[in-house]
Amino acid sequence: MGTSAEEQGFLDPENLSGWRDRPPVDLRTDVAHSARIYDYLLGGKDNFPADRAAAEQAIALYPPVLTAAREARRFLVRSTRFMAEAGIRQFLDIGTGIPTSPNLHEVAQAVAQDSRVVYVDNDPLVLAHARALLTSTPEGKTAYIDADLRQPERILNSPELLDTLDLSRPVGLSLLAIMHFVTDEEDPAGIIATLVDALPVGSYVAVTHATSDFFPPELAAAGEDLYRSRGINFILRKKEQVLRLFGDLELVEPGLVVSHRWRPDGRSADVPDHEVFNYAGVGRKN
Repeated sequence: MGTSAEEQGFLDPENLSGWRDRPPVDLRTDVAHSARIYDYLLGGKDNFPADRAAAEQAIALYPPVLTAAREARRFLVRSTRFMAEAGIRQFLDIGTGIPTSPNLHEVAQAVAQDSRVVYVDNDPLVLAHARALLTSTPEGKTAYIDADLRQPERILNSPELLDTLDLSRPVGLSLLAIMHFVTDEEDPAGIIATLVDALPVGSYVAVTHATSDFFPPELAAAGEDLYRSRGINFILRKKEQVLRLFGDLELVEPGLVVSHRWRPDGRSADVPDHEVFNYAGVGRKN
């Protein structure tokens, strides 16, 4: 899957895919990051020893975590295609992660070449890759924001977003495999509500969220503790808790289900729910 982050030179803060006009950035490669852990689980090479160690611990604790990562990626493809086929031509993807083809803009622009996509992440390595690899069709546009989900107003008011998306027209908001890194004290439902309030009627919101519904309590607690020992908050929520994140949005069929059950493409039909342990849904703002 290509050379590693070290081999590509991303360890040099002045070599962030041509960001020569930016000050040096501390990539904190000695600390595990959720986006780079996910990249490792997907078989990517854009990660560092701290990320690989954390991922291997997760695999040792519960080997199906590899299946869950793949199914989460497949949901991105299906949900983005659904929104594009429903007429959405603007997308906001918060918690982008390391680019892994097909990326969101590739799926959207395969349906409509003029689709516009704004990617948001708070890992400098992710943004470096995004600027280098996530190139739009000539008819569409992609932009990238270095921001944290926990600061939704900063995202909504960023020049990159305002120059790329028209917030008077419907937007497809993707919050995939990110809300379980937001603690209750950080108000995940409030964060989503702030984002949704800025979007017009006809917009969609896609969410995936890890759940403890299929585990004994001690295994769920061990999974949360594993991430927290690496300095990453990780919260497995019950179905009713995930459902509340959608607020007043109208869930499209089939509602909130385990991610591989959401409008499946047939490849994942035989995977047991406990191996996926992620709920997924798409809501529409009416």
